[in-house]
Amino acid sequence: VAELIEKDLILIGATAIEDKLQEGVPDCIETLSRAGIKIWVLTGDKMETAINIAYACNLLNNEMKQFIISSETDAIREVEERGDQVEIARFIKEEVKKQLKKCLDEAQQYFHSVSGPKLALIIDGKCLMYALDPSLRIILLNLSLNCSSVVCCRVSPLQKAQVTSLVKKGARKITLSIGDGANDVSMIQAAHIGVGISGLEGMQAVMASDFAIAQFRFLKDLLLVHGRWSYIRLCKVVTYFFYKNLTFTLTQFWFTFYTGFSGQRFYDDWFQSLYNVIFTALPVIIVGLFDKDVSSSLSKRYPELYKEGIKNMFFKWRVVAIWAFFAVYQSLVFYYFVTVSSSTSQGSSGKMFGLWDVSTMAFTCVVVTVNLRLLMICNSITRWHYISVGGSIVAWFLFIFLYSGIMTPYDRQENIFWVIYVLMSTFYFYITLLLVPVAALLGDFLYLGVQRWFFPYDYQIVQEIHKDEADDSGRTDLLGIDNQLTPDEARSYALSQLPRELSKHTGFAFDSPGYESFFASQLGVYAPQKAWDVARRASMRSKPKPKPNKIN
Repeated sequence: VAELIEKDLILIGATAIEDKLQEGVPDCIETLSRAGIKIWVLTGDKMETAINIAYACNLLNNEMKQFIISSETDAIREVEERGDQVEIARFIKEEVKKQLKKCLDEAQQYFHSVSGPKLALIIDGKCLMYALDPSLRIILLNLSLNCSSVVCCRVSPLQKAQVTSLVKKGARKITLSIGDGANDVSMIQAAHIGVGISGLEGMQAVMASDFAIAQFRFLKDLLLVHGRWSYIRLCKVVTYFFYKNLTFTLTQFWFTFYTGFSGQRFYDDWFQSLYNVIFTALPVIIVGLFDKDVSSSLSKRYPELYKEGIKNMFFKWRVVAIWAFFAVYQSLVFYYFVTVSSSTSQGSSGKMFGLWDVSTMAFTCVVVTVNLRLLMICNSITRWHYISVGGSIVAWFLFIFLYSGIMTPYDRQENIFWVIYVLMSTFYFYITLLLVPVAALLGDFLYLGVQRWFFPYDYQIVQEIHKDEADDSGRTDLLGIDNQLTPDEARSYALSQLPRELSKHTGFAFDSPGYESFFASQLGVYAPQKAWDVARRASMRSKPKPKPNKIN
């Protein structure tokens, strides 16, 4: 029908929808590749267009060995011309199988060579349909994992989801899908993490995603800065929780050996109840919110730092074992140092210290030590760290002053009554409060020093390189504008400052007329309202309804 209609036409004009790469996409993809992230392109474009886009995004280059599996071959065309669908399916499947095995053998040869080139796989949708068959998907997965870049063209939304699930379940890798259109929804939902771009193709991808960004280049900040910080914070929070509870519990465990496992408690009930709720709760929350090893600009300048998270360097069994070792060591110090030293001590009245005097002394040392230990794992210490740690220790003393100074008729025993006042009236209390935390933290201090000097992590090397530089964590760093811009980044930033009307999809949660002026004023920058903002606001005002005519 098209051949019948499109004859003897006179071209008057043409119209098209602009579909181009956003600013900063090639630089973002190159940076993510340096971070150890493998990037796959799943697109509905034809193969030539997909390859050109991959070259523009720095995913492909002329130095790579490219494996191209395409259905546009003479042998396949010859079979398709016969029209037998069963024969076509059988033949294409055999061709795909043959190509996959050939490419895999060649890839393994390059992989084992010392100076072999990087590999890239390019496959179209028709071949991918047969490659995803259960009998061939293992070969496809092995070949794909040996390649630095993978480009799948002419793929359907279902195939996008199938490829994502293949890597997610078959290779057991953490997957992230990013897209801007409704055809990317299934792929976004199939991955571990879905990111939607709010662009001109609607908001379906954003609504189905876990995170929404305004432009593709912001993915660099999302992963290399905020994602990396979040991983390090979570590792510290989890291991610290394990450490402080193990230390607290083991102190009571050593006590049971001297009571014949009779069930006699070492600490008062209220001590145990409030330990995680008040006395050690706030500092670890502050670390989980504010701790960062290097600034955001350094995180983007050294994307290789992200590889530590890929290798799970901060949450291995070795890391947990080290925390457990020092928890055992500190619990032994808390129990035996306090119990042995208090066996010959006495209060101002001449009485020997009892169980509750010793346990209160030990618990005081536990609270002080575990809070100070938290400061030793912080890469950046702010006033909130000091306030939280100091506040937790002060909260313990305020509690024990009140708790041991008040006795009611409902008390079962006079266990803790006046204990802290008896302890603080002796010189023994202050010497023990000084020496026990020092002895307990000495092992941690030596270990951290040796580890940083002789076995440093990558971020610690970066810290030493830039230790004399001023902290750039101010407002300009939040905007991603600093003095470390490359020429291309400086040009892109200069272009972004030119006056122009942007898309209404700004990345902000609530879009309204005058948003440029509002957000600029929040940053202390004067930005006069633009003419179209005033016009939009005027057009959005509700018009008064006309009054109905009276009928006589």
